Amino acid sequence: MLNVIFTLDYEIHGNGDGSPYDLMVEPTARLLDLFDRYGAKLTIMADVAEILKFREYRDRYGRDDYHYDAIVSQLKDAIRRGHDVQLHLHCSYFNARYETGKWQQDWSEYNFAGLTEGRISEVLQIGKSFLEEEFQPVDPNYRCYAFRAANWAVSPSRNVVRALVNNGFEIDTSVFKYGRRTGLVNFDYSDAPSNLIPWWADEENICRESKASKLLEVPIYCERRWIGAFLTPNRVYRSFSGRLHRLRNNSPSTPGSLNKSTNPMKKLSMIWQRHPWKADFNQCTGRQLVKAIKRVAASHHRNGSEVPFVLIGHSKLFTHQNEKSLQPFLKFVMASPGKIGFGTFRRFCGDPKVASMPPIAHASAA
Repeated sequence: MLNVIFTLDYEIHGNGDGSPYDLMVEPTARLLDLFDRYGAKLTIMADVAEILKFREYRDRYGRDDYHYDAIVSQLKDAIRRGHDVQLHLHCSYFNARYETGKWQQDWSEYNFAGLTEGRISEVLQIGKSFLEEEFQPVDPNYRCYAFRAANWAVSPSRNVVRALVNNGFEIDTSVFKYGRRTGLVNFDYSDAPSNLIPWWADEENICRESKASKLLEVPIYCERRWIGAFLTPNRVYRSFSGRLHRLRNNSPSTPGSLNKSTNPMKKLSMIWQRHPWKADFNQCTGRQLVKAIKRVAASHHRNGSEVPFVLIGHSKLFTHQNEKSLQPFLKFVMASPGKIGFGTFRRFCGDPKVASMPPIAHASAA
């Protein structure tokens, strides 16, 4: 059975622009209501580094201009309604300063995987402790056990895997097969064992399997597609929004999703190349997602094991148009009981069926 896991990176714009109410609270409220109508579950990947800065601002200035109270209230409500909240971090916020009406981030900590093992362990513990202290009074069984790095930055992975395991994390969900970045963060996930099936991540290389590992990598579903698959209204909005909220001039440049080139012929060649197409419920249409999960369902039979189909989205990009475009996918999953269902990572945390999965080196669906 395919287990559809919606993950939502819960954050403001990367350069610090925007109101948390407009970019986090309001769109997530619509998303939670939408999911409740279809029986879907949302896993909110809460950027605790940002949230703690919003609390610091409230306590320092005596004003809740960054809506800290509304954020925490919403996350607690999500837990009560049967959804999940797990950890996401933009580490450049931990040492951020509020100056001249803007957040001045510490760009030396922008790349999560580039931090020392000690620093990674420290920020993970801060995030985990915050979530568990806030939500265990709401649900005594709540645990913070899953993580996603900002900008998918978990390579090089030795410090990352060690720190995650040492701090009690059981799942990472930062990797998407075929993904590559060069710039402020650098990674190449082309050699990931699968674009769908989880694997036990090797300490030296998160894209390599290890039977001795205690960390399960649950990848974001991704295919290699022609550029035409990327031409959707929601993706155009995402591109426009990204240009409006670029990192500021005094910060490093943001790495692009594709290698950039000033050579016209190389740019032209991109038309015929295939590019990483993540199951992004902001940028893909619902019908595209239905076709993708049909392809997966036709190709994967795991002898009774549940297989996670992980989608990614961002609260700041969940527009009213996106709300409409996603509904065909929600309807399709709801109408496929026994074959496809909604779930969270909790189903795969310590699951013996996952632990006993056979080798998956050739299990990629695309």
